[in-house]
Amino acid sequence: MARERLLVALSGGVDSSVAALLLKEQGHDVVCAYMKNWINEDNVIGHCPWMQDIEDARAVCDRLGLEFRVVNLMREYRELVVDYLLDGYQRGLTPNPDVMCNSRVKFGVFAAYARAEGFQGLATGHYAQRCEVAPGRYALIEGADKNKDQSYFLALLSQEQLAFARFPIGHLPKPELRALAARAGLATAAKKDSQGICFIGEVKMADFLKAYVPEHPGPIVRASDGRVLGEHRGLHYFTIGQRKGIGVPSNTDNEAYVVVGKRASDHALLVAFDGPAAPGLWTSECRVHSLSFIGEPITEPTTLECRVRYRDPRVPVEFIPDAPSRVGEAVYAATLRFATPQRALAPGQIMALYRGEELLGGGVFV
Repeated sequence: MARERLLVALSGGVDSSVAALLLKEQGHDVVCAYMKNWINEDNVIGHCPWMQDIEDARAVCDRLGLEFRVVNLMREYRELVVDYLLDGYQRGLTPNPDVMCNSRVKFGVFAAYARAEGFQGLATGHYAQRCEVAPGRYALIEGADKNKDQSYFLALLSQEQLAFARFPIGHLPKPELRALAARAGLATAAKKDSQGICFIGEVKMADFLKAYVPEHPGPIVRASDGRVLGEHRGLHYFTIGQRKGIGVPSNTDNEAYVVVGKRASDHALLVAFDGPAAPGLWTSECRVHSLSFIGEPITEPTTLECRVRYRDPRVPVEFIPDAPSRVGEAVYAATLRFATPQRALAPGQIMALYRGEELLGGGVFV
């Protein structure tokens, strides 16, 4: 393996810590950097652990004898991820900030910083694997630990971004990774995995939205007959398939309501009794736009697999791309026909496309 000068995106967690450890042991010239994206400066309710994360990341670098940097990307993160998140919720969508953080910030502006600083690659603690399939051409494969696989969050990466990426821990199961960290005496060895919105921290989404999105009350309407059951504070607090926190009690048969839609014209939240007959809850066919492929774009109908959300299994899908409007134009939209109906698909959701364990790309559900 040729020695490379690599920048490691060190988050202050155990996964990226072991990524740095392995790359150093492999003989690479390693520098680590913490991406400072969010510091809870607007006092959003919730725990935003960026200061502790920086301390933990610095402790790992001290232990490994590696240079440590803090790179301020707060402005870019606000523009490219937070504004996208807030705009999506204001328009009744269910955006995915983690996917956008990877494609726009981590492997976007942060990778650009790494290139400008003379690094040959950017390494992260993702549970994913990069394989060279031809000279200078790469495929992205699921992480070996299927309980931790994070390929879904990389669905919008380009070939150029993948070529610059390194995933040193993608072949490891999580227990083995923690054991490596413990043997190396890393401060993050027993640290719990982070939860919450990308790098914003452990902030409840409802609290985050309350701080930035104006509330617009509207009726809660039963989809089957149009009966008004109550009132909600704002459509942005709800997503398709949600059962808890709707504010409408179960009926006498203990049947629970579930969110099945949002009606923009009167800001109505549409609900139905949960079950196979709930209108709008199950989807057999959907449209995706903003398609992005890691390899060559797929321009002919074919059978693939789709992961509709993180942790969901891959499911067979018929992929039917739109015909390009001009010769040579890339295909940016397609129809997906699922072999089995999918529950609670929400506009704005990322649809990740696979062929077996290989991630091909993805798009946004319309």
